[in-house]
Amino acid sequence: MKKALVLAYGLVSYALFFGLFLYLIGFLANAVVPVTIDGGEAQPFGLAILVNGGLLLLFGLQHSVMARPGFKRVWTKIIPEEIERSTYIFASCLALAPLIFLWVPMPSVLWDLSGGPFEMVAWGTYAFGWLFLLLSTFMINHFDLFGLSQVFNHARGVEPQPLKFSTRAFYKFSRHPIYVGWLIAIWATPVMTLGHMVFAAGLTLYILVAVPFEERDLVAEHGDTYRRYKDSTPMLIPRPGRKASAARVHEAA
Repeated sequence: MKKALVLAYGLVSYALFFGLFLYLIGFLANAVVPVTIDGGEAQPFGLAILVNGGLLLLFGLQHSVMARPGFKRVWTKIIPEEIERSTYIFASCLALAPLIFLWVPMPSVLWDLSGGPFEMVAWGTYAFGWLFLLLSTFMINHFDLFGLSQVFNHARGVEPQPLKFSTRAFYKFSRHPIYVGWLIAIWATPVMTLGHMVFAAGLTLYILVAVPFEERDLVAEHGDTYRRYKDSTPMLIPRPGRKASAARVHEAA
């Protein structure tokens, strides 16, 4: 019974997160979904900044704090280890949902490329960013990253094997291709409003703050292997002609 509950919890957490992930694509594109970043009634500037800043802070704190090894060590004394990652994913849903559904529109237009050739370029770049992000999760271990491997192993009675540190695909050219995908997707838009700019800038700041903490943990875990990887591979922006000697197999995201 416990195994079935653990498996169901993992599957539900994954389904919720993936559903919100797809919703976010429509939310930022102002298309398909009912609630979008520029839809709804505008509020006073001060209120919008206060609410939106708080939502971004909540999202960033949840992702950063729950991803740290120290938190995980304490957390797994409270919850079973096999659902630790699924719980992180479920908590991510609790942070992402308000970011989407409580976002206060700030519709002042900063640039508008609609109707010209650059509109298609912007939409193509937007789609590329999301695809790059998703593919990057499979370059490590998508199912481990989102907690599915852990709950399936538990259901089958299989002892989980530690992930090996290895170079693969995008990770040869960027230490954090998942973040690269995020950055492309949140900034690529034919119509940039003030609200979209605040959203993109807030998540960019989160990424720039989170990466050093994440890499500190990776150095502590992998030692010189990760230090050599840092020396040979750019953090975010790939540079032609440089390949990694090793790549990470897990990204807190």
